[in-house]
Amino acid sequence: MAEYTIKMADERGHVLEQIESGASEAEIRDRFAQQGYFVYSIRSKGLLSTNVGLPQRRKVRQDTFVIFNQQFVTLIHAGLPIIQSLELLIKRQRNPFFRSVLQNVHDRVRGGELLSEAFEAQKVFPKVYTTTLLAGEKSGNLEEVLARYIAFQRLAVSFRKKLISSLVYPALLVVVLIVMLTFLITFVVPQFATLYKALGADLPAMTALMLAIGVNAREYAPYALAVLAVIAFFLWRWMRSDRGATQMDRIKLKTPLLGDIWLKYQVAVFSRMLSTLLSGGLPLVPSLETAGESMQSRLMAHGIESSTLGVREGQPLARSLEATEVFPEMSVEMIEVGESTGALPAMLNSIAEFYEEDVQNALATAMALIEPVILIVMGVVVAFVLISLYLPIFSLGAGTMH
Repeated sequence: MAEYTIKMADERGHVLEQIESGASEAEIRDRFAQQGYFVYSIRSKGLLSTNVGLPQRRKVRQDTFVIFNQQFVTLIHAGLPIIQSLELLIKRQRNPFFRSVLQNVHDRVRGGELLSEAFEAQKVFPKVYTTTLLAGEKSGNLEEVLARYIAFQRLAVSFRKKLISSLVYPALLVVVLIVMLTFLITFVVPQFATLYKALGADLPAMTALMLAIGVNAREYAPYALAVLAVIAFFLWRWMRSDRGATQMDRIKLKTPLLGDIWLKYQVAVFSRMLSTLLSGGLPLVPSLETAGESMQSRLMAHGIESSTLGVREGQPLARSLEATEVFPEMSVEMIEVGESTGALPAMLNSIAEFYEEDVQNALATAMALIEPVILIVMGVVVAFVLISLYLPIFSLGAGTMH
């Protein structure tokens, strides 16, 4: 008999976690399922893992994962057993890492594990996916649940691509500005410094300032880069901590224009994810926990965690979300309507669609304002550098004519 840590929810949505002894994970799952519990996860307490050897820190590309699930649903719909479907998809998979992960999933399922447990053991798939699989297995309708997850993922991928494409041109302008300034200050300005030193001419204040910047930049550039690298490293480490990530989220939300867009984007992702989980038959509390753990925004994740506690204590979802002071008022009101009419998943989808469209429009407006500002800054900076460098030449030319 081995010991396992089991996480489950009762009929009221109260989540429990305890240690149980059993012959296998499947035996423990069946035991508590017969008692009316919704089993969330089961993990062995043993030191050895059947997943040894897999590169756990790598991830599967989202596009590749969506295609795999589309093919998987098609094979299941055609009547093929899960094991045979996995065997066919493993043979067709070209990505070596993903193929090895799928092989491990296949071996676990053949050994008696549930499909959701096998995918969760890989540690490379989003929690919303493994929880969705678990809901499908619990309801006996895996095909429909997977189809709903695929629709969710396709919308998420499409929306993300639109956001990235909107940011490409402004990012390119910023890169060009940085490269241009680096070239001017580290190469062109020192050449002028050498020239003016040889001429011994009196230099205007702005020219002397620019030449000092150029000479010092070339001399101290390696040290400055080293200091910046150290600062960037510690900043990255701080941002990966819970406190740092939360603080960065607060800074993002206070950023003009982009802060509001970031908040609406996170609300759209949360609404779409929660709707998918609820439509798959998962209770509200486990759905909130999964959605909270899957959020990119740490501030939003903390808010969802707080609201989950309120829902577990009997509060309505809308009121518990409102108490976090993170979610926009309109989203809270729409969720309240969804709860009162018994159509919460459909209302959450409407919220996601509303905010996705709002984000795209707001982002287009923001980019229309940011792009001219970047171009103006580029023009002003380049003009200042060129004027400061050529001003002594103009003065020398005027003096020669007199």
